[in-house]
Amino acid sequence: MFNKKLNFNFLFKRQDFLITIGLILWFSIYNVLETRGNIWINYFLSIAWLSFCLLPVLLFSFYKPELKAKLNKDKYLLYWLLCFLFLLPAFTLICSYFELGNFDEVIFIVVAIAAFLLEVILIANQFYRKKVQHIKWIKKIGLENSVLITLILLSASISVMAVSSLNNPAYHTKDNLLIGFELSPEKLGENFGLFIGFFVQFLLMYLCGYVLFIINSRFLVSKILKEKGLLIYILSLAVTIAVLYPLLAQFLILLPINKVFGREIFGSNPFDMENAMGAVAIMLISLPIVLALQWGKQNNQILSLEKEKSQSELDLLKQQLNPHFFFNTLNNLYALSLQKSEKTSESILQLSELMRYTIYKGQEKSVSLGQELKYLEDYIQLQQIRLKNPLNLKFEKNINNPKLEIAPLLLIVFIENAFKHGIETAENSAFLNISLVCNEKELYFSCENSFDEENTNIPGIGIANLKKRLDLLYPNKHSLKLSSENHIFKAELKLKLA
Repeated sequence: MFNKKLNFNFLFKRQDFLITIGLILWFSIYNVLETRGNIWINYFLSIAWLSFCLLPVLLFSFYKPELKAKLNKDKYLLYWLLCFLFLLPAFTLICSYFELGNFDEVIFIVVAIAAFLLEVILIANQFYRKKVQHIKWIKKIGLENSVLITLILLSASISVMAVSSLNNPAYHTKDNLLIGFELSPEKLGENFGLFIGFFVQFLLMYLCGYVLFIINSRFLVSKILKEKGLLIYILSLAVTIAVLYPLLAQFLILLPINKVFGREIFGSNPFDMENAMGAVAIMLISLPIVLALQWGKQNNQILSLEKEKSQSELDLLKQQLNPHFFFNTLNNLYALSLQKSEKTSESILQLSELMRYTIYKGQEKSVSLGQELKYLEDYIQLQQIRLKNPLNLKFEKNINNPKLEIAPLLLIVFIENAFKHGIETAENSAFLNISLVCNEKELYFSCENSFDEENTNIPGIGIANLKKRLDLLYPNKHSLKLSSENHIFKAELKLKLA
């Protein structure tokens, strides 16, 4: 099971590389379509020479995940430009100039252009997934509306070509009008009324098929197939087609567009079996699309429920965390008041700031690393005031960007446990070594403290809650290591921030 998951993860990471391999395979297939004899040898030779032509692209796409992880944006862009604007043209020129594999030089140029366009498409798709698809009005369009928009655009395109084909001897004769791949703004302006007539009739023709698609989607599949099974679905499908296809066919026969193109597209008999087969084809072709649509809706509902459950669990863990912190800090304040320390008022103010951060910032999804660091430093300063024995404290900080976002109240758990179960109970002097190192991609935090022999068991509420929060907030993007040896407890946390 683990090996299968590992293999799928590897394939998923190298998807751009595999897509490029697919591009090479399709061009190799095209190369051998007219080949006679030794087809497989020519096929593999074609793969080899085209792979050599696209060698820079293959290498770049294979190592793309590592390059994105290790390089900043400027260096990654430099590698990209070097690959696609220098090395790819250079390899293409070499293959074309020496006519490698006795191939026509055009094939190398075409495959290089195709590889470049493929990379542009992949970049655009990545941008869409990150930015565009999260826009609310785009998410509301849905598959059914997308099909409708496509039919409208198709009707308009065919109508434009039909009007542009008017009075062209290649398409327009006395008896009929063929639709050619023509675009004439002049004819479109002169015959705009005819364009509107064509557009409306073509749209009505496609909408008849769309009606069958909607019935299949919203009733036959979602109700009959889901609740009654396959047999009742097939029988219901047959009844639906028997009822609708003669009516729809008769409507289409009455459209004037039938005679414009010199023949009756839907015949003269609405009960013609060709019309029935057309309705059946629409239902069967749309079935996989409808099933995918239904599965997508169900899957989104499941994901939504899982997200709500995770959020509820996370909120509960935060509610457990806050009282735990309050009790600890109130104990500190109580100790200061008993000592009648001059620092009591200052500590109360500092405590109020800590509590404000815990209550308000702690409920946010993320805070800046700089804010979290200030919170840790204030907490440590407040704790040190009430210690009986001196504390040997070392706090190493190496942060490239304090504005990086992190989930709040994660790191404080280690420091709380260090004070409560190691430092506060120490009979002699204790030590606390903290290290916080962070770059653009990863955060490393370690907390090492001394403890007495009697305090080897760490209570579970803080660390247990932390583990659950990490699983919810950073799934598969964190590692937590706890160790206890020679009266030293050490906690190490790594977070992938990107």
